[in-house]
Amino acid sequence: MSILAIDAGTTGVTAVVVTADGRIEAKGYQEFAQHFPQPGWVEHAPEEIWQATLEAVREVLTKVDKSELRGVGITNQRETIVLWDRETLGSPRRAIVWQDRRTADICTRLREAGHEDRVAELTGLRLDPYFSGTKLMWLAEHEPHTWALVESGRYAIGTVDSYLIARLTRGTWHATDVSNACRTLLFDLTTGDWSDELCSLFGVPRDALPELVPSWGEIATTDPRSFLDLSLPIAGIAGDQQSALFGQTCFDVGDSKCTYGTGSFILTNTGTTLNRSDAGLLTTAAWRSPEGELTYANEGAIFVTGAAVQWLRDGLQIVGSAAETAAIAATVSDTEGVVFVPALTGLGAPHWDPHARGLIIGITRGTSRAHVVRATLEAIAFEVRDVLETMPGLSALRVDGGAAANDLLCQIQADQIGVPVERPELVETTALGAAFLAGLGTGVWSSTDELRETWRLDRRFEPAGDRTKGDAAHARWLDAVERSKGWAG
Repeated sequence: MSILAIDAGTTGVTAVVVTADGRIEAKGYQEFAQHFPQPGWVEHAPEEIWQATLEAVREVLTKVDKSELRGVGITNQRETIVLWDRETLGSPRRAIVWQDRRTADICTRLREAGHEDRVAELTGLRLDPYFSGTKLMWLAEHEPHTWALVESGRYAIGTVDSYLIARLTRGTWHATDVSNACRTLLFDLTTGDWSDELCSLFGVPRDALPELVPSWGEIATTDPRSFLDLSLPIAGIAGDQQSALFGQTCFDVGDSKCTYGTGSFILTNTGTTLNRSDAGLLTTAAWRSPEGELTYANEGAIFVTGAAVQWLRDGLQIVGSAAETAAIAATVSDTEGVVFVPALTGLGAPHWDPHARGLIIGITRGTSRAHVVRATLEAIAFEVRDVLETMPGLSALRVDGGAAANDLLCQIQADQIGVPVERPELVETTALGAAFLAGLGTGVWSSTDELRETWRLDRRFEPAGDRTKGDAAHARWLDAVERSKGWAG
């Protein structure tokens, strides 16, 4: 028995097949294009996401016995908003991506009108361009002809998971789960449902939104005419960070993980308790069981970490691949005072400044690419430390995502936070979480206790080095962060 998991990320789609013992049997991957119509704007073509999904799944199916597949799990980039025609499934415009900053002025307007406290009370979030609600307001204000078809019921609104469910089921289902819904600014964390008050505030017709379904259980069935001749139950859904929390088997209150992806996201399981933070953390839904029990988490969302390494590769072109950054950075013992603040799309937790922009400071004639590369890895560790300092009592941090394979980064991280960093054998825990959810939903696994037994440690990085020196470097980083703020305001 095995599960097909689709991880529709920000830069590409990964498909994996996970066996009953929790191992990845096969993997496929397909990148898709990033569109930047204006500075600070980020868009994806929904059709390109769908074609990348088909390609990634097609690749993985060549490596496995399809008759062993029991279900499909979906995990996805969150907050990205997609519109599509309910009948043709075509999209009238590109998706507005979570990284997009175009709604900063709308956030300011809503804040100045006194709405932020009430929005935070209902959603656990803040007024920031990161979230979906203000993207929908922007569409209504700037593309009224498109929006009229949303209001008439012709176009559906959804996050990437609900778009993929529509494509996988040939338009039969319009559904999402709480982990995605709670990132839209339209979901009431206390009631666990869409909020009429918030839909009214943001001007979003509730009928355009997806049905809320449990995070696992047999939710829908794929249509073989649309999905590579596969008829399988869609049995697990979770936004990527909640999926990684599940994939790291962080089922107990206080369990924490950090995913190093395009951005980095630190989540702590708070159980059935809504634990509101006054330190810049978000309160979010983690998952909901088929019985209706809602599990919550606190989250520190950092917008640019892996994307900074990608920028070194594609923008500056000073590295050939992300994999070589550890070796390049290790050629120097420190950055010699160079600090990189990768606020390329503003600052997330705990600083929250959409007008901040990237900054490299401390450059001298002696600065080399190795210093800049090392400063990039240090910046990732500093950003994570800034969030974790608002989460007291951490005894260890489980890490995952692509950059977690970087030994130097993991060691710098442990040195900076002063507690061990634990890396599992499988760092693809986002896809693994979707597989675990779908496996629970189809009976491949009977309980979370059984899932916990599949987690295997690869390496534990203990804090080492001079703590005083590390603290001084972090203080210099905080100074640079302040200098980056408000630049685009």
